[in-house]
Amino acid sequence: MKNVTLRQLKIFEAVARHLSFSRAAEELHLTQPAVSMQVQSLEDQAGLPLTEQAGKKVRLTAAGEELARQARHIAEQLREAGEALAALKGVEAGHLKIGVVSTAKYFAPSLLAEFRHRHPGVEMQLIVNNRGTIVSHLADNSIDLAIMGTPPNAFDTVAKIFADHPLVFIAAPNHPLAGKRHIDPKQLGAETLLIREPGSGTRSALERFLEEHKVTAGARMELGSNETIKQAVMAGLGLSFISEHTIGLERSVGRLVKLNVTGTPVKRQWRLVYRTDKRLMPAAIAFVDFMDSEGSRLIEALVGKAAARVAPSVAQKATKSKRRT
Repeated sequence: MKNVTLRQLKIFEAVARHLSFSRAAEELHLTQPAVSMQVQSLEDQAGLPLTEQAGKKVRLTAAGEELARQARHIAEQLREAGEALAALKGVEAGHLKIGVVSTAKYFAPSLLAEFRHRHPGVEMQLIVNNRGTIVSHLADNSIDLAIMGTPPNAFDTVAKIFADHPLVFIAAPNHPLAGKRHIDPKQLGAETLLIREPGSGTRSALERFLEEHKVTAGARMELGSNETIKQAVMAGLGLSFISEHTIGLERSVGRLVKLNVTGTPVKRQWRLVYRTDKRLMPAAIAFVDFMDSEGSRLIEALVGKAAARVAPSVAQKATKSKRRT
């Protein structure tokens, strides 16, 4: 494939990412026939089909998957070369791609805003998704850094702890357990637990907690996001185990309460993760240093502001009312 151009690889990478010729054309401001022609040229040079049509859907062949991976790798090398040259000129610039697991989206934007305030020349891209997708992005080197709890074990990474991550049980304010001072974990066995999808770090932590306290879980309902879980808890569908960093707003307006379950909060840690073989550019190095020195303080400040706004729960109000009667 001696005559392949960078433009062709860029076009094919967009097709592979979107699995759509029309979406790739829209992103690159090209016509769909122009995109199809460039992909056809790549196939002619490769001597193998790169895509296949399944109805209206586009799928990558094995050759297409490999070429897409290589195209992303080449694009990343070019980006790193540009940032290295910028650093040699003494320019604080560059582009930083950060992947964030969905639970961290409640504080990550504030961290990035503070970093941008200190380094206005750095362009930043924030990618929020579930843990499995963020790990995939790390694996194929399509992001520089990731904010997550437990680092992947399928490949070597550097994982720097930057803050504590408390996990708690939550309920609707009118739940019978709301407002109780000491809740035996075994009482959770009689409740419906609203849990995240398999592979979620929060779900794994819940399962370890139940096992450690010998709790036989009763009914379960699997939901795909923290937002859906919070809405379901507020609606009275059950209890959930969730990051305390995700419930500041709902607690502040009295829509959710934190349950005083013995053994909680479960303390985990937030980590900044990157591949061991990743060559960090100046912008990434600056962000690693920033998180190491400021990450914990900034998150505690955010959580502290939310806690200061927490209104008395409905259950607490009811308890006070009963005492007066």
